[in-house]
Amino acid sequence: MAGKDTIEMSLRELSRLKAVQSAIDGNITQRTAASMAGISERQIRRLVSAVRAEGDRGVVHKGRGRSSNRKMPKKVKDRAIALYKRKYHDFGPTLAVEKLSETDGIGISDETLRGWLIEAGLWRKRRKGTSHRRWRERKECFGEMLQMDGSHHAWLEGRGPELVLMGYIDDATNEVFGRFYDYEGTLPAMESFKFYTKKYGLPASVYLDRHTTYKSTRKLTTEEEFEGMSKPMSQFERALEELGVEVIHAMSPQAKGRIERQFGVLQDRLVKEMRLKGVKTKDEANEFIKDYLPGYNKRFAVCPANETDAHVRLPKDFDLDKHLCIRTERTVRNDNTVALNRKLYQIEERSVTKKITIEERIGGSMLIMGGNKSLKYSEITERPKKEAATKADRRTYNRPVVPSKDHPWRKQQKLLTNKQVWGNAY
Repeated sequence: MAGKDTIEMSLRELSRLKAVQSAIDGNITQRTAASMAGISERQIRRLVSAVRAEGDRGVVHKGRGRSSNRKMPKKVKDRAIALYKRKYHDFGPTLAVEKLSETDGIGISDETLRGWLIEAGLWRKRRKGTSHRRWRERKECFGEMLQMDGSHHAWLEGRGPELVLMGYIDDATNEVFGRFYDYEGTLPAMESFKFYTKKYGLPASVYLDRHTTYKSTRKLTTEEEFEGMSKPMSQFERALEELGVEVIHAMSPQAKGRIERQFGVLQDRLVKEMRLKGVKTKDEANEFIKDYLPGYNKRFAVCPANETDAHVRLPKDFDLDKHLCIRTERTVRNDNTVALNRKLYQIEERSVTKKITIEERIGGSMLIMGGNKSLKYSEITERPKKEAATKADRRTYNRPVVPSKDHPWRKQQKLLTNKQVWGNAY
């Protein structure tokens, strides 16, 4: 500990003291002293006056050892840490500061809270790893390219069912859209895309991964090769091609990094926001995210390089469900029935062609199309049971024929046996 006669000063203050003393002794001018100390002539004159009045202590900053006038009161610090332990124990400092301001009326900066948490042992400094990848410039226009994916995560933290977030992010603006579903599949992808299109319009292109929902893994059939098809398409690819939307498949998760990073942010922020609101079901989660994302986008979205909106607005009477459906071809049987997904359907009117198309639409409805006409049908829930055959009606196969007792074959066999016996006797 420094004594009463010891003056603590930094190396910078020590070098300034030397320049000031030289100016006071008349060895150099004040202009030269200012140049040596790296400060203005006005400041060197102030330091010269202070050293003459106070001695060497005159170059030491007057605020050293004193608390800052902007320092938060200790009771505010203690209350913030107590609330963090009780309500926001797994929140990051940035999100915790937002909640403390919105809910508890404590206005502090995230760096202040981070420092308090580190001091209390509730947070650790984290060094982010860096990876060397080629940077891709953003698209210029809103709607020019949309990144899309499904995120499997414990969104409700055990309060409700396991959900998947079908998420979208615009490449030019970071505008986010999403809805929750029970699984990641073709119909959830189509329904979420329908909701997006109703709100914004059709994007020019969609950037996807190689999940089987978005990219088919089967091989082309002979008919498809004959028709000139270059590659097999999934139902989702086929639907987007019909709507004029280009489909781009990423070679790695890092290629569509915007949506991957966005999921990381939402898995932190959105999960905790829904926890605070007590969201427990899929419907509640969809209502919450519908109200949550506009404010989120207002805060985190960026301005595009070009203000042109590349989305295509569809007419009000445009039937999206006609394209956003699972379309399967089937051949009508002789009894005017078709089978699909282990179910049998009776077509109640005559079809012009033997080949019909079954459309499984969003919402669970189904259409059977014969050409351009929708055919009436009904599901056969119970098939007719076959009557059990009696023992006399059963036909037997691969069983040896047993001749009767008076069959000529038995007489012939008896004679042969007798000859063998008498022959051995002689």
